[in-house]
Amino acid sequence: MSDILHKFSQILKSGKSFVLCVIVSTEGSSPRKAGAKMIIYNDATIEGTIGGGSIEKQAIEHAPEILKTGNPEVKSYQLEADFAMQCGGGVTLYFEPFYPNPDLYIFGAGHIGREVGRYAVENGFNIIFVDNRPTIFQDFDASYANIILGDYMDSLDKIEFKPTDYAVVMTPQHEFDEKITLRLAKENIYYLGMIGSKRKVAEFRRNAIGNNILTDEDLKKIDMPIGIPFNAQTPREIAISILAKIIDVKNSAQS
Repeated sequence: MSDILHKFSQILKSGKSFVLCVIVSTEGSSPRKAGAKMIIYNDATIEGTIGGGSIEKQAIEHAPEILKTGNPEVKSYQLEADFAMQCGGGVTLYFEPFYPNPDLYIFGAGHIGREVGRYAVENGFNIIFVDNRPTIFQDFDASYANIILGDYMDSLDKIEFKPTDYAVVMTPQHEFDEKITLRLAKENIYYLGMIGSKRKVAEFRRNAIGNNILTDEDLKKIDMPIGIPFNAQTPREIAISILAKIIDVKNSAQS
């Protein structure tokens, strides 16, 4: 077993995003053979090698695109034609992105939001609360979460979202929910949900389409009303409904 695979679980816990690069096949002469592995971290540092030189440099340069899209990819290179390497031959590489526990952004740290955070952190999510109320985090223990305190739209300007991110919108005001959700719908994130009644959701859809802000395809990507439908009444019960849907989405992607 290679050193990389031996400590793979440790690498996953490093808190860094990374790409696993594997030589799938080779033709003719090549620096290394099929099965050679390399880890490329999101800061361009590496562990292992696929042979060095131009082919390894190209793999490192390609890794950020893999992390950006979140999609595995197979790429083939002809060493002489692509890199003017005299050894000739060809190499096929497999790239697969890996990320730390997904980030869950909770816009609104009210009674439901804080319950969602409490359950979600126990189920493998990193929690980031975003709220504009200066004293809201004095009402409960949010020590397990990161906190962004300030104007919602200003906060959105400062966040660098990733394709693996989840976001749920549940602020105290419908106006905030609508503005935040419209903005998030344009971000490349994995999951977006907005809390609300059927009437609130219908109004949101009318405004988004009527004002040419979102398309029908954009709206299909938003889970609203958020959660799995059952007769939930208390904030804790509603939070369970929301987290159940988020877990279903996460696990469906991995199956």
